[in-house]
Amino acid sequence: MRKSTQKTVAVALLAGVVAAAPLAASAADSMDKATDKAKSATEGAKTAVSDSWLTSKTKIALFADDRVKGSQVHVETVNGVVNLRGKVDSPEAKTAAASIAQGIEGVKSVKNNLQVVAPGSRKAVDAKDADIAKAVEGKLSRETDLKKVDVRADSGVVTLTGEVPTIVASAKASEMAREVDGVRSVKNQLTYMR
Repeated sequence: MRKSTQKTVAVALLAGVVAAAPLAASAADSMDKATDKAKSATEGAKTAVSDSWLTSKTKIALFADDRVKGSQVHVETVNGVVNLRGKVDSPEAKTAAASIAQGIEGVKSVKNNLQVVAPGSRKAVDAKDADIAKAVEGKLSRETDLKKVDVRADSGVVTLTGEVPTIVASAKASEMAREVDGVRSVKNQLTYMR
């Protein structure tokens, strides 16, 4: 009788281990998911901090260099890619700004969207850009799907940003912007819900 009791206990223990295995696997799986989620959040925070850090370092470097007027250059960084925009006095200043930004440690690449505008014609260009942006915004605000589109104009080049409900609305925004007097071209950077 003792052997049968031992056998019964062994079978009961084995059944307990088999029943507990899925629970242990589920707990380990939950731990892995929580760890992955924490890593993802940490990486997102690092990217945001490093992007703002790269933007700040680039702005400081531009202000410190005599070849570029730092106040003329707007700097934005997304995922290590530095975007330079604004109006500078000469082609040399445009090249220097890109070179300075590329020299910052941690910068993956540079998008140089700077425009060369002679200082004498800067006021006329700036005033016209403000008028163009305002006209495009006014036209888009009449359409329900396009009311939240952000508009920026640089030397007649209109940039549209924001989110629209469909790709058709995105195309319509570009078309409407092109119809405004003074618009040389349109950069459509709108995103849409799929």
